[in-house]
Amino acid sequence: MAGGMKAIVDCNNFYCACERLFEPSLVNQPVVVLSNNDGCIISRSDEAKKLGVGMAAPYYQNRDIIEKNKVAVFSSNYNLYGDLSMRVMDTLRKLVGADKLEVYSVDESFLDLSHLPPAELSQISLDLKHTVEQWTGIAVSIGVAPSKLLSKTANRLAKKDKQGTGGVMVLQTADEIREALEKTRVDDLWGVGRQFAFKLHQMGIDNGWQLSKMPEEWARKNMGGVVGVRLIRELNGIPCIPMKDPLEVKKMIATTRMFGKPVFSLDEIREAVATYTSRAAEKLRRQSCAAGMIQVFVVTNGNRGAAYEYNPQSRYQYCILPHASSDTSELIRHALPLTELLYQPGVKYLKAGVILSQLVPDHSIQANLFSNGQENRRRILMEAMDNINFSQRDDIVKYVASGLTRNWKMRQEMRSKRFTTRWDELYEVP
Repeated sequence: MAGGMKAIVDCNNFYCACERLFEPSLVNQPVVVLSNNDGCIISRSDEAKKLGVGMAAPYYQNRDIIEKNKVAVFSSNYNLYGDLSMRVMDTLRKLVGADKLEVYSVDESFLDLSHLPPAELSQISLDLKHTVEQWTGIAVSIGVAPSKLLSKTANRLAKKDKQGTGGVMVLQTADEIREALEKTRVDDLWGVGRQFAFKLHQMGIDNGWQLSKMPEEWARKNMGGVVGVRLIRELNGIPCIPMKDPLEVKKMIATTRMFGKPVFSLDEIREAVATYTSRAAEKLRRQSCAAGMIQVFVVTNGNRGAAYEYNPQSRYQYCILPHASSDTSELIRHALPLTELLYQPGVKYLKAGVILSQLVPDHSIQANLFSNGQENRRRILMEAMDNINFSQRDDIVKYVASGLTRNWKMRQEMRSKRFTTRWDELYEVP
């Protein structure tokens, strides 16, 4: 069973850990981080969890607990989190090799440890954990097992009992796997959603071990066909979820944000859509692609006027481009008419977004016999804009359609400094 071992490295309470890294006084103190527009709690330190602060709960519902216990509160600081995430992932690449790593999310990555001696996996994992923490300052937990699902299970148990496990758990033998699965409710298994978990409990299947003993044909019938069969095999240590190519090209690119306040005017929505189109175009160029289709969507609260009634409704418009493009001006030119088609006077708008699809490599775009040679100059312009904005930040060069004041921008009233990505916000050593 030990052949082909997989690991998952998970940053502990990642957003809170990033905030503590530059505020040492917050170590061992309760900390929470809020979602876009300071709406809900999306990260809690262990101390905040013990106080009863709810996860994904609205901030205002936890305000009394937070203020009474002097919990430190931060708005999401995605510049900081993204940079520290990159440092953690780069450290792992140096330690295990870029071809052995799959970035799963901003705070998680899978590792292929099949080339390492099984008897040394525990010590290697501990050394890996200590090195990442020493080089980046971010605490991590590691789970190792024959399959991705079992490694997620091991990681969860390692995080749950950090003192007993040292933040590392390796499942190699059948007895170790059985013990871990018996401790894991089906609700907590990776890939088992709420509806399936409810269904399994009704059938008397309460933990991972019980589920692993079910026949594959039963899983095919009761758990979504091939997906259920794959889950059963993963529980039994048979890898069915492969490691993904870290250079895999995305098939769709989206940029979307909640507005910092309800928006009513067409001009503000146009500014937001132009801004999101610019962001999506930058992502497109970073993977050397061009888009053949653009889609714009808006989310309204479903009632007219200023009265509050949360009843979100989404509306979409799309168009096929005459030719695939990664030129920001070209994409904005097609996005803004779609925005005007979506707009209804008097409606309260909560959110907007842009989705680019039908992506193709930009070097394979079919040439236009009647082109006047502008395309090459536009590419040079886009490259110059990307370089300036990447080095100077804050959209120092942007299209006028994106707006100058941007009063609709996301609210971040308690954001910490962007210590690692802004010259004027660099951390100052006391």
